Amino acid sequence: QVHVAESGGGLVQPGGSLLLSCAASGFTVTRVDMLWYRQAPGKERELVAQIRGSGGPTIYGRATYADSVRGRFTISLDNAKNIAYLHMNNLKPEDTADYYCTLRSPVFPGDYWGQGTRVTVSS
Repeated sequence: QVHVAESGGGLVQPGGSLLLSCAASGFTVTRVDMLWYRQAPGKERELVAQIRGSGGPTIYGRATYADSVRGRFTISLDNAKNIAYLHMNNLKPEDTADYYCTLRSPVFPGDYWGQGTRVTVSS
């Protein structure tokens, strides 16, 4: 059964850092596309970062980011632990949101979401 569970959120001051984790079960994170989304209060869910686990050798491992987080956030995978991470540096108040991870793969059609983890950036 496919399952993802996010953790690592919390309250941090502007300029601080957090490491979010997405523990996966029922699939291997390095064999699918892993994505991090966020949803701020009153706003639509937006894609923050993704890393490709499919598409051939020229695409595998390629990470892309939303313009608002590029250069500050990094998505990575731990194959041994089957975890996807979102490293967040130089956090800003506008990064305050609930963060969610999910996967994308033709092998696992459908939507898979965890409960999310809340990040609050405030002084």
